[in-house]
Amino acid sequence: MNSRINRFVQLLNEKLKLLISTAFGVFLFILFFQPFPLERFDFNNRLLFTGGFGMIVFIISLLVWIVFPMLIYKNNLNGNEYSNGSVIKGIIITILCSVAFTFYLRYVGFVSISFYVVFKVVLICIFPPLTYELYESNRELLRQNESLVSERKIIQRQIEQYEEDNLNKSIEFISENRAENLTLLISEVILIQSADNYVELVYIEGNNYRKKLIRNTLKNIELQIKQYSNFIRCHRACIVNMHYIEKLNQDISSHWITLKVYPDKIPVSRQYLVKLREAL
Repeated sequence: MNSRINRFVQLLNEKLKLLISTAFGVFLFILFFQPFPLERFDFNNRLLFTGGFGMIVFIISLLVWIVFPMLIYKNNLNGNEYSNGSVIKGIIITILCSVAFTFYLRYVGFVSISFYVVFKVVLICIFPPLTYELYESNRELLRQNESLVSERKIIQRQIEQYEEDNLNKSIEFISENRAENLTLLISEVILIQSADNYVELVYIEGNNYRKKLIRNTLKNIELQIKQYSNFIRCHRACIVNMHYIEKLNQDISSHWITLKVYPDKIPVSRQYLVKLREAL
């Protein structure tokens, strides 16, 4: 019982402003546009009479939107059922408000009821449930957006963790005749470029970058590092570590990469441009 009362108070706090605002909107609409004949009332009595329409909307909306669901869904404490059946609740609010407005006009305002009057009543009574539906839709979109943002953060952390783990792996560069090799962490390799019958490894050591030539082809080196997703080919003569890419640049006739710790411009050929952009 305490949980249900707490849930009721929570829902009331969440939606009270909306209920009051909607009821006040109906009051102002009827007061200023006067869709019903109110000539028999003076100004003060007209305010009180028009305020009755707003009160009808508020009470019916409170009962249909909050009180009745609390009584029906006995086992619900998380509020999921309150967002379900919004169309049905909207229809119920429209019908009850229309009936209440009609009786109120006839027996309190002494207004002759005609088809045209009932038509205007129904149109006015459609406004509150439409407002509530828009409110619920907006809240649902906000909840979905928050959920997507939260999932994106989780995925981003997982990607960062994966990249960090991957960067800490070591890789062995072996010469074609296996006479020499160089073992480096992936995070230390800046780029690999072709140099005639050799490949030039550019890697970071301390705060400076170093270069080492190994007799091999860039194609063979590419096969050695194929399993590591950090490396991408940007030119027929160059493979770069995406971790060090600072910016992809272009002018009228060419593209090139600037790296974080390496001063030279790295050319990008059109053959690899699309794949590079997708990777970045």
